[in-house]
Amino acid sequence: MVLDPGAAGGQGRSGLGALPDRDGSRLCSCPSPPPRPAASGSPRCPRGTRRLSETGAGMRRSGSAGAVSRGRMRAAASLPHIARARAEEGGGAGRRSPCLLVALRPRNVEAERERFFRERFAYDPQFEYAEPVPEAVLEKYRDASDRFVAQVVVQLTDDLLSQAVMMVEDSRPTLAINLSGARQYWLEGMLRHEIGTHYIRGVNNTRQPWHSSEGRKQYSLKPANPTEEGLASLHSVLFRKQPFLWRAALLYYTIERASRLSFSALFQDLEQYVQDAGIRWEYCVRAKRGQTDTSQPGCFSKDQVYLDGILRILRHRQTIDFPLLAALGKVSYEDVNRLKKFGVLEKARIPHFMQDLERYMKQLDHIVTTNQLDEQELEELLPEYLPSHCRPCRPTSNHDCTPNTCSAWHQGTKDSG
Repeated sequence: MVLDPGAAGGQGRSGLGALPDRDGSRLCSCPSPPPRPAASGSPRCPRGTRRLSETGAGMRRSGSAGAVSRGRMRAAASLPHIARARAEEGGGAGRRSPCLLVALRPRNVEAERERFFRERFAYDPQFEYAEPVPEAVLEKYRDASDRFVAQVVVQLTDDLLSQAVMMVEDSRPTLAINLSGARQYWLEGMLRHEIGTHYIRGVNNTRQPWHSSEGRKQYSLKPANPTEEGLASLHSVLFRKQPFLWRAALLYYTIERASRLSFSALFQDLEQYVQDAGIRWEYCVRAKRGQTDTSQPGCFSKDQVYLDGILRILRHRQTIDFPLLAALGKVSYEDVNRLKKFGVLEKARIPHFMQDLERYMKQLDHIVTTNQLDEQELEELLPEYLPSHCRPCRPTSNHDCTPNTCSAWHQGTKDSG
């Protein structure tokens, strides 16, 4: 899967959603941006509501030089807004702490945007936040991965007559995608992402003995992510003729570069992929959220979970029981077989597009092929887990080192927790 220069702005919207925390709990169920308030108070995640992601808002402020244009759909390469705190919109100071996705939005983001464009992209924004972002949260998402950067070349354009075309640029095979064609399928993909994945898994999760944080600990569940967002992101492009994964790849790349670059340097770096300056600003703010002085390298790495989850699910798609993965709720694909005997499966909801499993699996294969991945590449990127106790025996042992044949494997798994 590859990501090359030539991204153009355009109309449309991402099917990707916001990220729940890695323990499976929601960070925010507030649509973004929230409606303008009639009274003061900061938004917070409503008690008892189910997860909605940052794809909840369809309109955005647009314009590459800070101009405001109401009533336009998002550009195809753009991102959903980080939720706006109501106090920032003139509602006054709130008495309750906002949810994390709101807290991470700088309260002076519009003023800093204007200055950034006024100074011709040579300024590093100095962000301010309504409340301090918890240090534990910043620490958790401080480090970016470069594991999949080498896989990440796509050219985005509005100039193609066809939906997509393969060509060679700078001696590299490059896939050019017509953005206008991709926009047609956004709504259907968004519904599969939000309703067919997050909502259905959330409803099924409420029936399981691990629906609470205490239950997750009791059953030793792995984090719901990257499975949750990887599965939802795959469902966003499921059944498309050209199910490209360029948005997840671009998010991944942006985070990795943000960890090494200042805001202004990141903005310039992304120009090779996203020509629209307003859209590039959105990507940079998203990658740098949580930072105050953006002249320093640093990132908020949550958005890498999309590509990470996608590749892990595709790597193991032949062995994952996908209907069971939906029925068991907010669980990792790695826990499915172990949890089957404990799960409450009666009346579990299964997405309609997953009920014809043969067709569903063919579509996953089509996603792999379309994005120029193959089984060998996926295996090299994500080798099977091999405990350190067992590694020395593989090159010299006469047996296949698997969970069924190697006692060291079992010991290593137990020791690793």
